Amino acid sequence: MPHPHRIPLAEADPAVFDIILREQERQEHNLELIASENIASLAVRQAMMSVLQDKYAEGYPGKRYYGGCEIVDEVENLAIDRVKQLYGSNFANVQPHSGAQANMAVYFAFLKPGDTLMAMNLAHGGHLTHGSPVNFTGQMYNVAAYGVDPESETINYDEMRKVAQASKPKIIVSGATAYSRTFDFAQIRKIADEVGALHMCDMAHYSGLIAAGEYPNPVPHCDVVTSTTHKSIRGPRGGMILWNKEELTKPINMSVFPGIQGGPLMHVIAGKAVCFGEALQPGFKTYQAQIKKNSHALAEAMIGEGFRIVSGGTDSHLMLVDLRPYGITGKVAQIALDEANITTNKNSIPNDPEKPFVTSGVRLGTPAVTTRGMRESEMASIASLIARCLKNPEDAANLEAVKREVVELTKRFPIHV
Repeated sequence: MPHPHRIPLAEADPAVFDIILREQERQEHNLELIASENIASLAVRQAMMSVLQDKYAEGYPGKRYYGGCEIVDEVENLAIDRVKQLYGSNFANVQPHSGAQANMAVYFAFLKPGDTLMAMNLAHGGHLTHGSPVNFTGQMYNVAAYGVDPESETINYDEMRKVAQASKPKIIVSGATAYSRTFDFAQIRKIADEVGALHMCDMAHYSGLIAAGEYPNPVPHCDVVTSTTHKSIRGPRGGMILWNKEELTKPINMSVFPGIQGGPLMHVIAGKAVCFGEALQPGFKTYQAQIKKNSHALAEAMIGEGFRIVSGGTDSHLMLVDLRPYGITGKVAQIALDEANITTNKNSIPNDPEKPFVTSGVRLGTPAVTTRGMRESEMASIASLIARCLKNPEDAANLEAVKREVVELTKRFPIHV
């Protein structure tokens, strides 16, 4: 009999193996338009299923609390060196298990409970970890929010300055989860300096575009930059922190470990190293440029189908679609599109009259479909398919007909087969 550790998953646990196969099938034949999702390479996934999964490595390279870390030190150092080169930072921590934990580490390093944190209004595109009342940030800190101008639906920096001057925050956070335009990081740096605040950017959504020079780089204008590693950057699920000033190194590193985490996930750190290596290749710039071209093409095609795009367009990989011209909610749209194998997420729009669980919009993003190899002509087709679904969102025959066309489209751009 084979050793139990050598039995493949299909034999060892057919139930789990079947679930994985069904999820692979779903990904293969669905149009993935959730802006925060992407498709990691085979190399990234192989690193994550490696024997590095079995190594405990509490501490940092050269200063571990366990023996036998000489080799895993190499992969962490490689990830650090590559990500510093990618973004032009002096220092990096690649151990955070997620973007939320990267943010938590920064807050814990530089804030005390009750201090003021200033970030983008969640209803205007901010993130849970930027001050939501249901998140630890909203429960531990006093939160001051800035938002978008009601007319332009872009950030009003004069208003941001007024909020900062009135609230005197310890940290001002830039970055968002549903804001399609560019941030003026230099302007936010000035505002932070005026009120004596740290400037932290959560670049999770834009990190791939930034790495390729397709979106402004916050690193020169920030005290600290955090990110996930699995969105537009196309790596494994995880987080990271970047900074330039040496005096921030000890508080940040101590906040990650032993502050909020134990042993790092060395197999995921290996995946991060692979991802950063991929992002340093010339082809990655071409890929990110195509993400932006596709995003612009999709936004224009959606406008052509009678939808309204919040702020009138996009400078990045994502857009917010106002569904009110179609007379439906985000909740209805998401369910209907799911039936047609088009994956989106309902999303509030600025000054949304609907509740957060209903919403007036959906958020669309182009990283995953661009990874598949789709280009501008496919974006026009996708907009048409979305419009056909949402003109008759409760017509099962209509949704089934669109689904058949979606499957045919995905077959032209296979992922795993």
